[in-house]
Amino acid sequence: MLPNSVIQVISLAEIAISSAIVLACLAQAVFFKEEGHARIVALRVAVCFVLANLLFWPIFTFVLPLELPLAAYVRGFTGELSITSMLLLWTAYFSPKELKVPAFMKVWIALVAIVFYPLALGVGMLDPYAWGYGSIAFLAAVIATALVALLMGSNRMAIILAIAILAWAAGWHESANLWDYILDPFLGFWAIGSLIQSVLRSRKARAQTGYLFRKG
Repeated sequence: MLPNSVIQVISLAEIAISSAIVLACLAQAVFFKEEGHARIVALRVAVCFVLANLLFWPIFTFVLPLELPLAAYVRGFTGELSITSMLLLWTAYFSPKELKVPAFMKVWIALVAIVFYPLALGVGMLDPYAWGYGSIAFLAAVIATALVALLMGSNRMAIILAIAILAWAAGWHESANLWDYILDPFLGFWAIGSLIQSVLRSRKARAQTGYLFRKG
């Protein structure tokens, strides 16, 4: 188990980097429409480095009535990201080519989130959150999911789930619950939103195809 002071620094650094990536992606979406700019890895690293340092160090305490770095306030609002969510974000941002999560993994994440969060909040008699405290069956289920992802050709998801399990075993974050390492609300919302977007795009493509090939 890592010392609490080390865990706090690690968590703050993770939030700073993740927040910097989100800000960089938002800026890119607004100001840079050309996809060619998106894949310049060196530029992405530089932008992330600058933004993450601005968020991590208490620089703005000199000019604003703040007692903590900006990343600490973000962490207080969002909590810690799961290892799965964080690594999906990081690998997608820093990769020189576009990385996509397979549809079956998005469906799995969405279904788990839809079932898990209502039950964890007290809807029904079952509390799946308790399984995360050392349940061998639940650990085996997560390992099985990683193996299925590997067999289905999603090496990235398999490796990320493996890293999440190792991080949990090492006590990388404050939480001792495996659920907090593999799932968070942001990941669930992303999976659901991405699936909805895929369905809408598919319907739009079919509608355009039907328009192009209709009689007359």
